[in-house]
Amino acid sequence: MTSIQKVRSIAIWIFIIPFFSVNICLLIITNFHQILEPGVPIFPTFPYLDGGVSISRTVRNFPMYLIFKPAMFLTSYLLIKYWLNTKNIIFKFRENHKDAKKIIFFGIGSAVLLTIHAIFLGIKFDNDLYKLFRRVVMLSFIIFELVAQAYLIKFFYEIKENLKDYINIMYLKIKRFLITILIIISIITLPFLPFDNFKFLKHALEWNVFLGVIIFYLLTHLMWKKANS
Repeated sequence: MTSIQKVRSIAIWIFIIPFFSVNICLLIITNFHQILEPGVPIFPTFPYLDGGVSISRTVRNFPMYLIFKPAMFLTSYLLIKYWLNTKNIIFKFRENHKDAKKIIFFGIGSAVLLTIHAIFLGIKFDNDLYKLFRRVVMLSFIIFELVAQAYLIKFFYEIKENLKDYINIMYLKIKRFLITILIIISIITLPFLPFDNFKFLKHALEWNVFLGVIIFYLLTHLMWKKANS
């Protein structure tokens, strides 16, 4: 199936592009921060563990946004292609499946929200409503991604007997475990988001949820078998 091979190829890039763009920005800001922003201290950090800096703080200033913004626009485009090809796969196995519209709505919606986030990234406007808008957009992106992925895994489990020749079932199980953990973490931490007392914890969770979301696409690449296998 052509759509399967397209999804397999696109998925690996949806992992690679965000992963390297955000971590390159992290390396730049931790090693050259005093040059880029004299007088504004930042300490050596590995935010996946210590939450020393947020993703937004890492990528929003020059020259980091010159790396991150184009990467996010490209990722958004790839996400749209990914979900449209996923729709073809769904229809191939179960035409007019009851969850198909939900999967595509939340999947493409996540791409649109990522585009909006990238557009406003780096635009400085000292207004509480504007800051809230940016946070809501980013949170909505994560929610849309998790919902789309959860529905998609549910669909694959419904038809897993038909997928034996196309997927490695082990990776489907890992994906289900990953999305379950991400949803549980998101639900538990949601009540704490408005409070500044948990800043470092929120930053660490932000980095790890980001990593979890893109690892999902790496697992997608590994899950689908090559056409000649």
